[in-house]
Amino acid sequence: MIPWVREWYEKYEGDDFTVIGMHYPEFGYEEEYENVLQATKDLGVAYPVALDNDGRTWRAYDQRYWPTRYLIDKQGNIRYTHIGEGAYEETEQFIQELMAEPDP
Repeated sequence: MIPWVREWYEKYEGDDFTVIGMHYPEFGYEEEYENVLQATKDLGVAYPVALDNDGRTWRAYDQRYWPTRYLIDKQGNIRYTHIGEGAYEETEQFIQELMAEPDP
């Protein structure tokens, strides 16, 4: 999924669009900032990645599956959710539609 997210970030960032990755660690070493930072460098991830070490965001979104994509509109409402891999063209279409909506 990272190549697709990277492409959307590079293509749309700044045009009423941003990407924020959320990292919820599965293993103890994944809680370490330096390890996550190195992994983002190794994977070529230039977009911001937040660390959710305590699972607060994971629980707030009632998250159960990885990976999951959320598209949030300009008013802060979740308008699109996709669980798992795939549906990349569909996701990009929704990105474009949300970006085309007027500002609140």
